[in-house]
Amino acid sequence: MAKAAIPTYDICSLVMGKPNQEDVVVARFSDYLAAHRDIHFPHRHSFYHLALFTSGHGTHTIDFERFSVEPGQLYFMVPGQVHGWYFEGKLEGYVINVSPGFFNVFLKDADYIERFPFLSGVATEGVVQLTQQHVPEIAHLFEGMLREVCTDQPYNLDMLRLLLLELFIKVSRFTHHGPIKQEMLHNNLLLRNFRKLVEQHYMQQRLPKDYAAMLYVTPNYLNAFCQHMLGKSAGEVIRDRVLLEAKRLLVMADTSISSIAYQLNFADNSYFTKFFRKYAGVTPEEFRKNII
Repeated sequence: MAKAAIPTYDICSLVMGKPNQEDVVVARFSDYLAAHRDIHFPHRHSFYHLALFTSGHGTHTIDFERFSVEPGQLYFMVPGQVHGWYFEGKLEGYVINVSPGFFNVFLKDADYIERFPFLSGVATEGVVQLTQQHVPEIAHLFEGMLREVCTDQPYNLDMLRLLLLELFIKVSRFTHHGPIKQEMLHNNLLLRNFRKLVEQHYMQQRLPKDYAAMLYVTPNYLNAFCQHMLGKSAGEVIRDRVLLEAKRLLVMADTSISSIAYQLNFADNSYFTKFFRKYAGVTPEEFRKNII
């Protein structure tokens, strides 16, 4: 059933009663669930949210994409994503919440974190299955962060930053074999910039040519580039972002369909309904009625 609104949690509302947790929370998953029993329902965060599952099963839904939880899975979520989980039996692992500004005092490049593909904000890219060989190495980093979050030793927050960066780099190495070529760096930068522009302008700008102009490339190049990198056109990337926001808004039961159509800059309710049914496979009313 649709909720009155999707709750948004800030990092201060999910502290675990330990010091130095204004910008970062590190906990064992079982302790985290016991302290926050109601957060399995769909909700958003205003911070980065990481979870490693070491045992147990269930499902985890991120932006309406459902994943089967298995040991060795790492989930990376960025601020604003909607997620909820449904576990079967006892589950164990680790969870980390990190404020967007946590690395700002540490890194010269403010966009450094966004370079990691699992922090793109795309649900399927934020789920990483570690091999049995790699799970102990990553779990060891989580254990180190658990120790640092509880200590009063000097530079403990800087040590947490170092351990998190080591985690990001190791996961990136595990998932991308071989050296990173200059062409790949350029492609990743262009893709990141395109997605960032879509995030900023999708409410008003719906045509690939508008984004191509902002990126100083031709529309044909942008479309071919997206097909090469993502297997979909630039127009599909824009459309998918509009559709995702429509789904997020439809979860709010007290917001009318016509109001959502207006917020998303559709000409009228009928046009929005046709758009949603064509690409989601159901009408907005049917989606709202069936959403958990």
